[in-house]
Amino acid sequence: MLEEWVGTALVDRGSHPVELTQAGQAFLPRAKEVLDKLEESRHTARAASAEATTTLNFLTTQVVSLTFFPGWFRRALGPKRIETINLTTSSLRGCEQAMLQRSAHFLLCHHFRGMPWQLGESDFTSIVVENDRLLPVSATDSTGRAIYVLSQANADKVPLLAYEPEAGFGRIFRSAFEPERLSSFREVASSHLALLLGLALEGRGVAWVPETVIRHDMLAGRLLEAGGPEWSVPMQIRLFRPVERLSAVAEEFWERVSA
Repeated sequence: MLEEWVGTALVDRGSHPVELTQAGQAFLPRAKEVLDKLEESRHTARAASAEATTTLNFLTTQVVSLTFFPGWFRRALGPKRIETINLTTSSLRGCEQAMLQRSAHFLLCHHFRGMPWQLGESDFTSIVVENDRLLPVSATDSTGRAIYVLSQANADKVPLLAYEPEAGFGRIFRSAFEPERLSSFREVASSHLALLLGLALEGRGVAWVPETVIRHDMLAGRLLEAGGPEWSVPMQIRLFRPVERLSAVAEEFWERVSA
């Protein structure tokens, strides 16, 4: 036990509620200093290890990894060669946690200013690599018109294919619209992008989907916007990184894409 190592009682267990003894009060700030130094040393050691690596480590959400990352990375890299690339995909929450643990150099994901977000500006910085929009879309009928068209007047007749609140696009969607504006719509689903897009293509309702994902479906006439500009959500695909220095190869890549 800590008290055995210190050699004196640190907690008065006879008090209600339990309180620190005078020795405990004197010990606590020094213990916090030691823990802070250990955490700082941990980050320093990780940074030193990362400095020597020639691998670029990326985190992305599943949508970005499938629809955007390959082409973007090829263009961003240009003629430059990288020995090894490590790409990990996860939910947005998983990506945030991994970045907080410094498990990757970069996070590439959709972002909307004002959405709930764990990567504070004091510890992370970012650049915009692509502008995107979250569009409300509907399947078309036999005449080529949208099956559903959004308006407050017909809200009770439009099935809303909604994201889970904690999903990345769910956070963006619910940050962009006041709850009162959506309360009249019939919410018929709450899941991830692939399922919602499939339901929209089947004519089951209106789903908000990134424009970068559905360009081909819209050009082919399988999907149409289900509302005017007031129903679309402008957002960005951003590349995030920690503010502290990364490996030489990661810093070189950052200079290239942020130039």
